[in-house]
Amino acid sequence: MAFKVIGKREKRYDGLAHVTGETRYVDDIFVPGILMTKVLRSPVAKGQVRHLDISSAESLPGVAGIITPGDVPNKYQDQPVLASSIRYKGEPIVAVAAVDEDTALEAISKIKVDIEEEEAVFDPLEAMKAGAPKVRPEGNIYMYGNYPFRRVVFGNIEAGFKEADYIIEGEYFHPTLEHAPIEPWASLAVPEADGRLTVYTMSQSLHLTLGWLADVLHMEPDDIRFIKWAWRTRQRGSTSLSDLRYIGGIIGGAFGGKLDIQADHIPAILALKIGRPVKWRWTREEDLLYSVYHGAWYIKIKDGVKKDGHIVARQIRSIRDAGAYTTFNPYAVEKHCFLASGPYFIPNVHVEGYCVYTNKPPAGAMRGFGITPRSFAIEVQMNRIASQIGIDPWELRFINAYRQGDQTPTRRVLDSVYLIETMQALAKKAGVKLPDRLMSMTSAERGSK
Repeated sequence: MAFKVIGKREKRYDGLAHVTGETRYVDDIFVPGILMTKVLRSPVAKGQVRHLDISSAESLPGVAGIITPGDVPNKYQDQPVLASSIRYKGEPIVAVAAVDEDTALEAISKIKVDIEEEEAVFDPLEAMKAGAPKVRPEGNIYMYGNYPFRRVVFGNIEAGFKEADYIIEGEYFHPTLEHAPIEPWASLAVPEADGRLTVYTMSQSLHLTLGWLADVLHMEPDDIRFIKWAWRTRQRGSTSLSDLRYIGGIIGGAFGGKLDIQADHIPAILALKIGRPVKWRWTREEDLLYSVYHGAWYIKIKDGVKKDGHIVARQIRSIRDAGAYTTFNPYAVEKHCFLASGPYFIPNVHVEGYCVYTNKPPAGAMRGFGITPRSFAIEVQMNRIASQIGIDPWELRFINAYRQGDQTPTRRVLDSVYLIETMQALAKKAGVKLPDRLMSMTSAERGSK
């Protein structure tokens, strides 16, 4: 099927519904008896909740139910649904379900909370130092088994540096990024008469999120009907309901940011407690401030390079700012480390990646999860090398590019490599005239003709 559309102009299958307003999202779903929820978020980045008084909020007309940390001891992975030990500003403490959002917000304003504020740490480099304020009781660095880092070792890094004619170092910072999807977080939980629960979600990873949600609710996955809302369209010119067809789940933008549970668990808990449907929709401000985001990276590279441009040693130390909770961050660091040396054959590689906790909202996935910051740092480093040893940046990349049969630092033997041919095509498209010696190169195995 793919080969029938490659290189051709095709209409988007969902385009007409989007522009005519027929597309329906989670927040477009309303059911009889629906309640709306709002949460009280922590005003401080680190502290302990010493006292909560929800009596005035409970007595407010229109309030159907309230949950506090004592009501919800459950966790999503290592993150509490409602926190009594605060690890970031904006962390949910109390959730209120009411007849409408205004009533829920008024109830939130009547809750009295006493928080004993503690010293926070926001810089991962500071968080790694001895004596730094602890983000978590066990420490500020995620442990990969017995080690505070994910390590990849290939060849002998010290021997590689001794062989080199130049030692070239660079430090790089890749900042945080916010997905800013058009659709902010929303979720609707509907308790069914048979004891099951229906949840309308915008999750990118239905099966993963369903498993986590089942753990939080202490339910079997089979008892949760988890729906990524489907939109519907009709044949052109038809007004018949029989011609309506469902075309699959719709998410109003995600880019990796809707892999974690952000909005499904709290309305689900409230719905089960109260016995009525509960919806939680975030404001744009909440989405920008408190949803998962692309965490920052600090990357230090030390390269050993020969006079002819061959890179014979590459040492990398990368630090990922994970925020206050684990989520997918250790996985991001692993991916980063496995591919940290870039698309270049380097016989001696040593990589150490750290996942560091800080008192910020937890970081999460974004396109090129763990890989984009590596690519940025590596390619800037390649330009730095070219400048310092006096070689053309294109030639440097051609010299070191992976070839058929090369082995990566993770011991994978490459059997489908066309990097050189791709660079040749890109140069042509960019109007760059490459010398004949580069245009005659191929990605065939080293030493082959």
